[in-house]
Parts: sequence; structure tokens; C-alpha cells
Amino acid sequence: MSLLRKKSVHGMLAFAQSAKGLRKELSAFDLTMLGIGAIIGTGIFVLTGTGATVAGPGLVLSFVIGALACGFAALCYAEFAAMLPISGSTYTYAYATLGELVAWIIGWDLMLEYALASSAVSVGWSGYFQSLLAGFGVHLPDALTAAAGSQPGKPTLFNLAFVIALVITALLAFGIRESKRVNNVVVVIKVSVVLLFIATGIWHIKPDNWHPALPYGFNGVFHGAAIVFFSFLGFDAVTCAAEEVKNPERDIPKGVIWSLAICSILYVVVSAIMTGIVPFARFAGVDHPISLALQVARLDWLAGFVDLGAILGMTTVILVMTYGQTRILFAMSRDGLLPKVFSEVHPRYHTPYKATWLIGGIIALIAKLCSAAYVGRTDQYRYHGRFCPDCCRHHCAAPA
Repeated sequence: MSLLRKKSVHGMLAFAQSAKGLRKELSAFDLTMLGIGAIIGTGIFVLTGTGATVAGPGLVLSFVIGALACGFAALCYAEFAAMLPISGSTYTYAYATLGELVAWIIGWDLMLEYALASSAVSVGWSGYFQSLLAGFGVHLPDALTAAAGSQPGKPTLFNLAFVIALVITALLAFGIRESKRVNNVVVVIKVSVVLLFIATGIWHIKPDNWHPALPYGFNGVFHGAAIVFFSFLGFDAVTCAAEEVKNPERDIPKGVIWSLAICSILYVVVSAIMTGIVPFARFAGVDHPISLALQVARLDWLAGFVDLGAILGMTTVILVMTYGQTRILFAMSRDGLLPKVFSEVHPRYHTPYKATWLIGGIIALIAKLCSAAYVGRTDQYRYHGRFCPDCCRHHCAAPA
């Protein structure tokens, strides 16, 4: 029966308040920025095109349906986090309601999810960063472009995915105050890139591209909703910060709901503009829909901003996902389900620094070993600061 034992909510709250732990630094604004940082990433730069192929201009409705579905889940998260403002997110809620065994399983599920997400996004970040540098005529040496041994005949060591993962880890280890400042600045810049696309692209819309509005009926709309639903994932990571919020009962619900609402509006507007510029059928097989829209609208000068927005979007996703995972490991360690060493808090920075460096090291290692599978195609093309009219890619078809 000990595997099914539950922890008292009042006991968990009393323990978290009495223990020397994390520093309360976050406000509702900071939580909103964390949520936007986790949500806006590959979804707006990739999944919008995938959804358009099955929903057509009805992709706008797909995003509305996806936002509503996530909204109900967000309300549940917000209520739980306000009632139990302790690190651990779903793991902690499961421990209080379903018991230790279920909490242990969910804790490991979350750590696996965040670790793989951070590693994969780190690799994508590396590819986009190389593309951006190449646009300015800067080409990295082979040793820094792929994992060791991944390209025969080239002395490769690791790609930049390994580096960005360690940089994010160091930032998180230095403190939540520094991490939130960096996240807030980066989120403002990447949202500005999205707004720049909206402000320029809206003048190139051809209403005829919106007809028929529902080429595949409502079946296509719901199919698109199932695809773009994943664009909204990440708001749950906000609740991992519950123990570091100044006024959790008030600020966590605001942070979760505001971040989801802002991202939903951006998704809807961007998808409407994209399908208004480009006939939806042209998005088939395209994994860079915004770049394609820019090409059709002859806004090639925005290509560099798109790469910058993608890079910054992925940076904050890595930061928030890694942050969430360290707090889950911290909570599991404090509850005795993992070695106590991982719940030790640095006396100066007030972060679970040992848990942070362990998680960051694992993420960096996975990114280093798996880089060839993700970056291989990007390495086959060289970016020339313009769109290739033959392949409809901003990666020119000429071999690198």
C-alpha cells in the first residue's frame, strides 16, 4: 500500500515553505513570457504549413479548436498550480491525488519528454544558426557542424547543439533572476519578428486564395486541429515554476492563460496571412511555410529575420523545457524518490545546481550524438541570403 500512499496537500505546502529552497522571483508577466517562450517555436515556423495542407484556409478554425482544447487543460493546470504552488507540476499533483507510484511514473514521463524535446530543438537551433551565419558569408569548420564520425572523410567533433545546451544550462544554474531576464528579452525579439511578418505580409494577401474556405470540409478542419494542437504544448512548463512565484495563487493562472491566449491570437493571424498569400496546396511537403510565403510575396529581405526568429524561438523553448525538467527532478529528489543530492540548493544562486548540470549534461550529450540525423539535410545546402526559385527553399540547391 506504500506505493499508493498520497501526500497531504497541507503537509506538502508546509514542508515547501519551511525548507530552505528556491528564490521567489517571478511575477505574472514573467510567467507569461515563460509560457510564450515555450509555446512559440517550431510550431509557428513548421506546423502551420503542415496543417494548411489538410485544412486549407480552414486552418484558422483548426487553431481556434486547438486553442479551446488547450484552454480547458490550461484551466486545470492553473487551478492545480494555484492550490498547490510547489515545484513538480503534474508530478506533484499526481502525488497528492493518485499516489506515489503514479507520481513516480509521471515524473519520469515528464523528464523524458522535456529531455528529448530540448535535445531535438537544440539540433534544430544548430541548423538554423549555421544557416544564418552562412547568409553573412560565415561558414563554420567541419569540426563544429556535426557529431563525431557522422560524415565520412570529415574531422567532425560536435555541432553547436552541444554548445547551446551547455550555455542554457549554465544560465539556469546561475539563477532564476538571470534566466527570466534573458528569456524576457529573447521573447520580445522573437514576437517582434512574428509581428513584423504580420505587418508586412498582410498587404500581400489575395482573398481568392481563401476560396474555397473549407476545401476538405470540417473533417479537414479537425484533422488540422489534431496536427496544430502540438503547437500549443509548453504552457504546462509554466507550472513547474510555481515555487518561485511571488504570488502563486494570483499570478500562475494569469501566466498560463495569458500566454496561451497571446500565442493563440498570433497563430490564428499568421495562418490567415499565410494561406492568403500562398494557395494552400503549395504547402505540401514544405517545412518552412513562412519562408515560402515570403518568397511568394517577394519579401526576400525578411529571410534573415525569419531565421533569427526561428533561432530565438528555439532558444527559449530549450531554456523553458530544461528549466521545467530540473524542477521536476528537484521535486522528486526532495520527496525521496531520487537521491537527495539533486534537491540541494546553491547557497548563493538559490537553484538546484546539481540537478541542473546533470540534466543539462544529458541534454547536451543526446544532442551531440543525434545531431547527424537532424542536421544532415541542412548541411547539404548553403544559404546565400536569398530564396532559391527552383526548390522554393531559402537553402540554395547548390551543394555546400
